[in-house]
Amino acid sequence: MPLAPLSDEIPAGTPPAASNRVLQPAGWAKPRGYANGVEARGRMVFVGGQIGWNAQCVFEAKDLAGQVRQTLANIVAVLAEGGAGPEHITTMTWYVLDRKAYSAALKDIGAAYKATIGRHFPAMAVVEVSGLVEDEALVEIQATAVVPD
Repeated sequence: MPLAPLSDEIPAGTPPAASNRVLQPAGWAKPRGYANGVEARGRMVFVGGQIGWNAQCVFEAKDLAGQVRQTLANIVAVLAEGGAGPEHITTMTWYVLDRKAYSAALKDIGAAYKATIGRHFPAMAVVEVSGLVEDEALVEIQATAVVPD
């Protein structure tokens, strides 16, 4: 399943952060909006599953793209607490309740991603799940970052 429609293609060997390298096997189609793999060295920061509520655990957005934007902002806040930024993210796993709703909202999800994370594309996966712990949550995202030594 394609991730958010981010028009940038990542050239093989392009580092998403200072000591990270995108892994792009020869002959593979270039991914759009994500990387197939990332090699990294440094201090690791693990971000547990974040959902689309604000710092007071209140859901302001009821739509998927709005919750994605808040979820990504929450990830950025946790990264900052660990001395990292969005550019250090090496992998993300997205859990969505409805893959058809995800696909239908790709344009708005892509805009939310670019506004929050920028043009940094880690290795990613999207998984459809039957439910999340919080009833109002439409998405949960887990991330790993590597801060260069």
